[in-house]
Amino acid sequence: MRGFFQHAAFRNTSVLIGGSLLLVLLIAALAAPLLSAFDPLQIAPRFRLKPPSEEFWMGTDVYGRDIWTRVLYGGRTSLLVSACVAAVALTCGMLIGLAAGYFRWLDGVAMRAMDGLMAIPGILLAIALVTLSGATLLTVIIAIVIPEIPRVARLVRAVVLSIREEPYVEAAIGLGTPSYKILFWHIMPNTIAPLIVQGTYICASAILTEAILSFLGAGLPSELPTWGNIIAEGRAVFQRAPWTILFPGMMLAISILAVNILGDGLRDTLDPRMQKRMGN
Repeated sequence: MRGFFQHAAFRNTSVLIGGSLLLVLLIAALAAPLLSAFDPLQIAPRFRLKPPSEEFWMGTDVYGRDIWTRVLYGGRTSLLVSACVAAVALTCGMLIGLAAGYFRWLDGVAMRAMDGLMAIPGILLAIALVTLSGATLLTVIIAIVIPEIPRVARLVRAVVLSIREEPYVEAAIGLGTPSYKILFWHIMPNTIAPLIVQGTYICASAILTEAILSFLGAGLPSELPTWGNIIAEGRAVFQRAPWTILFPGMMLAISILAVNILGDGLRDTLDPRMQKRMGN
């Protein structure tokens, strides 16, 4: 038990702070029906632009909807998008990076394709895909995933290129071990730590990109509660009702900060070189 609590992750303050903040946001989003009695889509003109009060903790928007309720439900959308984007990007990027790093004949073709995708600005590519395919949750996820895959693929490829020359890999090749076993049994486990760290940064980037797309009107439909949509609706009345932007903006900033802090902590914990610098 003593050794468990002495594990590096528990001694790393960043992991604890970032993980705790993220856990609170996740619980709040999942428990939205219990934390608010209002409907996030119900319009109530008589409550239009009410300031924060005991009844409306974060005030109301231009349609009389409770901002606290919409922020809670908006967290569901943002966290769902970020989790799906990270999972798909890590899976696809890992497979491409493993293949490109191990098979020399595939390396040039795969990396040139990845370079081509990275040359396109991610926001412009996402806007183009959403405009062509329609603003649905699946389209938004795909639009955000595509620019993230090349970054993961290049990271995994770099790890594979260094691991491929290790004696135990060369011994496995000499013994006639099938390539897929070498890739998934000997090489892939060495990519898990950097992928975990990269996944946290992808989550933060996905949350911000989804908010930007919604703010620009190229994301999910405006009536759906997302942090970007709430901010976009409040910009027209910001001087009169600053709470319409202040509170969803704060939630957006806190969520990105929590994920980035968690990512920094995991990097320090999982990177042996960082552990040596920290005296671990």
